[in-house]
Amino acid sequence: MPANAPVISFASPKGGAGKTTATLILASELLQQLQKPVTIIDADPNHPFERWLKMKHKPELLNFIFDDSDDTILDNIEKAKRESAAVLIDLEGTKNTRVTYAISQSDLVLIPVQGSILDAQEAAEAIKLIKRAEQAFKRKIDFAILFTRMPAAIVSKNFSDIARQFSDSEIPVLEAQLIEREAFKTMFSMGRVLYDLPEHTNGLQKAQHDSYDLADAVVTRIKNSRKQPAQAAA
Repeated sequence: MPANAPVISFASPKGGAGKTTATLILASELLQQLQKPVTIIDADPNHPFERWLKMKHKPELLNFIFDDSDDTILDNIEKAKRESAAVLIDLEGTKNTRVTYAISQSDLVLIPVQGSILDAQEAAEAIKLIKRAEQAFKRKIDFAILFTRMPAAIVSKNFSDIARQFSDSEIPVLEAQLIEREAFKTMFSMGRVLYDLPEHTNGLQKAQHDSYDLADAVVTRIKNSRKQPAQAAA
């Protein structure tokens, strides 16, 4: 992971695309690999992580900030960067100033997409928002599609069609996918990170393999992006 704490935002106008799950999976893996503090900023008005925290199994190195305002999001991101090895932001679906501010500070914006045309359409809206943030803040903002809740066995025709559409449109797709795993659901039912789940959890090893691939793809993309010369958005 780069020396100065990277900021990774999860953005999608569509509810249920897997933002919160992907955020916790990545946080779990970064904690496991780095053994350093990781901060999740819950910037969704519904605060999906509140219930998870109430189960009181949060690892000591995992920090949370609940953000509720355009006036505080930038300060909270800066605070998290000072105190953490990585900052993950679970954004609300609404297009507003706070979402734009968070995107503007991100090293990478991940757009979770399931295998449906509706998700692909909503992803296009998220990309438009990123492009507007680039123009407003005069900096290039890296982003990628993250396929979530993929079937473990059969790849649907919808997914194949959507993946081809992204490729044809030269929209970057992260080189990792999140398969629909029981272990990922168990994180939320038990209030634990992936590596604290019981060993008998169904599909745990495969889920850990997926989480490793996700973190590896994210870290690699951020490292490669930071090697590029600083470039303002056109």
